[in-house]
This record gives sequence, C-alpha cells and structure tokens, in this order.
Amino acid sequence: MIRALKSFGAFWYDFVIGDDWQVAAIVVVALAVTALLVHAAGINAWWLLPLAAFALAWSLHRATSGKS
Repeated sequence: MIRALKSFGAFWYDFVIGDDWQVAAIVVVALAVTALLVHAAGINAWWLLPLAAFALAWSLHRATSGKS
C-alpha cells in the first residue's frame, strides 16, 4: 500500500512540477491571483492566464539556449 501511494505521489509530482518547478509556480500563482481578482474584487481577469502561458515560452527558451 505504501509503495502504491509513493508511486502515485511521484507520478503527480512529476506530472505537475515536471522539469521546471518555476513554470508550475507561475501557473499556481496566476490561478490564485485570477481567482482573487474575480471573486474578491469582481474584476474580469480572464486575460491573466494567457499571460501566464508565456511562462511556457520562457521555459522553452531557457531549455534550448543552454542557460539555466
């Protein structure tokens, strides 16, 4: 049972975090800020998540340029 739980946790960690924990952190922060803007301030904040998608381009650029 413990082995199955460890495997399950390792899968989700690798799936969510993957190779770049910074992109995962940016996505989590963008989701949280969007939720706060929509629910607390009543602002239509759909535009924030596409901006956060640029984190993927940033990560790809870093990975292909040889700089970490």
